[in-house]
Amino acid sequence: MKKELISRIFVGLLGGIVLSYLITIGISISLGDGTYYPCVPSLAERFGSEILAVIVQTVLSAFLGAGFGGSSLIWEKDDWSLLKQTGVYFAIVTVLMITVAYICEWMEHSVRGVLCYFAIFFAIFVIVWVIQVVIWKRCIAKINAKITHEN
Repeated sequence: MKKELISRIFVGLLGGIVLSYLITIGISISLGDGTYYPCVPSLAERFGSEILAVIVQTVLSAFLGAGFGGSSLIWEKDDWSLLKQTGVYFAIVTVLMITVAYICEWMEHSVRGVLCYFAIFFAIFVIVWVIQVVIWKRCIAKINAKITHEN
């Protein structure tokens, strides 16, 4: 279990960094002015330089990915209900996501900004969760059909 946790944290850490950079590349491409934007300008202003802001954003993106990766073990708690797994996982990743997004200035620093960011995060979470449940139900149905067919 400990080895699996460390593995998931490490993979999540790397994934967080990769995803962060892919997002900055996507945003830079979508702006279409030929400039690469490694972070939001307000983050560079707050930290006094773009390089320090990018370092902070990279470390926090790694932390965020590690948190998502490590907390994914919650889905393996067979003695927990799906509701409990979902609630605990959602609570952990929401705190991580909102905190990192706030520090990295990926959201407006206001109640409205936090609520809007949370609403978007919640919507994405629900969509991914529903897709995962549908996929697992199909996998379980295939396994059950195979078992029934073999008997």
